[in-house]
Amino acid sequence: MKFKFLITILIIIPLLGFAQDKKSKADNLFYGYRYQQAIAEYKKEMEKKPLTNHQLLNLADSYFSTGNYDNASELYLEVNKNDTIMSVNRFNKMLQSLSKNSERDRVKTFLRSKADKLSPELLENAEFNYSLLEIPAGNEDKTIRDLGVNSPQGDFSPAFYKNGILFSSSRSRNSKNVYGPTGESYLDIYFARISSTNTLVDVETFKEIPATEFHKSTPYYSTKLSTFFYILSNTEDGELRYDENGKNALAIGTLSENGRFRFILKDLSTSFYYPFFDDTTERLYFAANFDDSYGGTDLYYVYTNNGQIMSAPINLGPRINSPGNEIAPYIYEGSLYFSSDVFYGLGGMDVYKSNILANETYTIPVNLGEGINSVSDDFGFIIQKAKEGNGLSGFFASNRKGGKGGDDLYGFMLDKSPGLKTFALGGKVVNLRNKAGLEGAQVRLLNQNGDILKEVVSNSDGSFRIEVPWMSQVTIQAMSDGYSIFSTTYSEEGMEEIQNSSYNMGLAKMEDLVTEREEKTVIKLDKFYFDKGKSTLNAQVEGQLKKVIDAVDRFPQIRLRILSYTDSRGSSSYNKRLSQDRANTIKQYLLNNGLGSHNILEATGYGEGNIVNNCTNGAYCLDFLHKQNERTLFVVE
Repeated sequence: MKFKFLITILIIIPLLGFAQDKKSKADNLFYGYRYQQAIAEYKKEMEKKPLTNHQLLNLADSYFSTGNYDNASELYLEVNKNDTIMSVNRFNKMLQSLSKNSERDRVKTFLRSKADKLSPELLENAEFNYSLLEIPAGNEDKTIRDLGVNSPQGDFSPAFYKNGILFSSSRSRNSKNVYGPTGESYLDIYFARISSTNTLVDVETFKEIPATEFHKSTPYYSTKLSTFFYILSNTEDGELRYDENGKNALAIGTLSENGRFRFILKDLSTSFYYPFFDDTTERLYFAANFDDSYGGTDLYYVYTNNGQIMSAPINLGPRINSPGNEIAPYIYEGSLYFSSDVFYGLGGMDVYKSNILANETYTIPVNLGEGINSVSDDFGFIIQKAKEGNGLSGFFASNRKGGKGGDDLYGFMLDKSPGLKTFALGGKVVNLRNKAGLEGAQVRLLNQNGDILKEVVSNSDGSFRIEVPWMSQVTIQAMSDGYSIFSTTYSEEGMEEIQNSSYNMGLAKMEDLVTEREEKTVIKLDKFYFDKGKSTLNAQVEGQLKKVIDAVDRFPQIRLRILSYTDSRGSSSYNKRLSQDRANTIKQYLLNNGLGSHNILEATGYGEGNIVNNCTNGAYCLDFLHKQNERTLFVVE
């Protein structure tokens, strides 16, 4: 697992201070990365006295690092059962161990039992990806190419630069310095030209970034700033610098094309990894392990002004970051690609894709599936439009079987964007009357057959978030006890539009939609009138009928009686006929616009049969008084 050139520094080195206080030979072997020997020695020490929980976890980590997942999971579970000192990162390793032993059902059961202690984002991400991995991703193996430029050492972290890529490698170089944990050369940056067939040729040390005796790695070039971003060892006067615990962390530096170098993120106790500068937002993304980490390394960003840091690091949050390690952020066409060793993947590190929504939230990261990913470590994914044709091309690193030794670079060609597309929706369920959020409302997504795809419950402020695989049509519903039903159907165009904004659904109580009139319960409407002597709809009438339709949509159980009246002007027979025509016109409009025949119990015209004032036949009244009698009531049964 050579991707740990960088991760090892982060995970293991901070423990050295603890290791120095240990007298155990097994502990010293463990902190020296000699896992197989540590296992043997821990077994000997167990015969003399019980291991501490720290040592049991060290032994579990040793089993994990050497691929003995049965023993690793057993020990992790033992320590976890006692609710002692297990970190969230080791919690992830425990679930990884179970998953690697084909015990995913056991993992799912375990997650359900701990649902009250785990973040809802983690549970949703896991459930979603377990389901997705059963669907072919379309990344056929034939699209993946061994590039032929790899060395027996580690080659990883590709980044586009001009007509080729930059990448990192520990291949031998002239320096005599060797990085102790790996026994190989310190990391350096190389350049390879991309050929017309999307392979790499003409590999050479990248001379534009000054040489160093120590680590120099994971480059990224910003075309907007004409600047290189990369990580390097903390040094002073050509010597490594250490914190009080003996740790030499990795910093992020920049080099402009005019040759100006500066450190921009530097801390002797915190390592930074995989810088990515987004030219559009001018955010610098990277991986690090701060105190607010959700596990191991998390993804962060900082705001910049022309590359100058302008904010503290901001964690991308639990939708992206997990109890595992997240590294190698890369943004392309509104999607964030990154790698994670979270337990619900295919193996070690897997590449995931999350769409960035307009409100700066993220969709569920989806595993890119077999092809790009494997049972080994797959990371450092980059993608761009192919130089020829309409497809996409890119590169990534992997230590999958068939390579030259450590991490190797691979290329791919795809017809379309990788990974399953999803439909993500967020917003609020609110009370229509006062716009207050409704807690505990049910929000559903249904397919075109009416089957429920996903159901969630709104939070205390009425907010919700729901996500399903993309489809050609979706119906969105919201409901709550004592309130109306919200239900709207969208095709793909509408789905694209609404998922990029906050989607609010208003629910009404029945009493908010009805009123008492003439000793009847009727739908609350503004006054409306037909044109004099006519039964055809005008804009005013149609506007109020839409409110009737909306009320029935919200309360499908409503049954209506349509009662139409006229004033006393004209003959009684004429008025009765006119009112009946109007009632029929209204009924037909409602039926044509979504109401069912079961929603309309009657549509009756009563003419001047129920005058509500003294404007009877022959009486002189002002026009507005006559109009009080010209009305239609929608009586709710």
